[in-house]
Amino acid sequence: VQLQAYGGGLVQAGGSLRLSCAASGRTISRQTIAWFRQAPGKEREFVAAFWRGGSNTYYSDSVKGRFTVSGDSAKNTVYLLMNGLRPEDTAVYYCEADSSIILSSVRMSQQYDYWGQGTLVTVSS
Repeated sequence: VQLQAYGGGLVQAGGSLRLSCAASGRTISRQTIAWFRQAPGKEREFVAAFWRGGSNTYYSDSVKGRFTVSGDSAKNTVYLLMNGLRPEDTAVYYCEADSSIILSSVRMSQQYDYWGQGTLVTVSS
């Protein structure tokens, strides 16, 4: 699976952005695709997951209620809609994919087999 994340940019606090993760090589309907982010000097952290083609979704506590993960099988793309952005959301956002990851590992970046380049999100105060 090749993954391409895009849609990042500079936005003011309280604003919105939609990130896209375009997948090629395998259909997203058979993948779990997750978003992670990494701020300067910090470890990569889990943001949200589109579990097994969208049968369920999962969020970190820090973004729950503000971010929404969804997918479009026709475009083989998973989206991350980010509302109510805060300066602490500033990070490089990555999407990762795996076809066989188990639920207990969905928040672990190192458990995914595929990942793409990141896209930078900067939230100004």
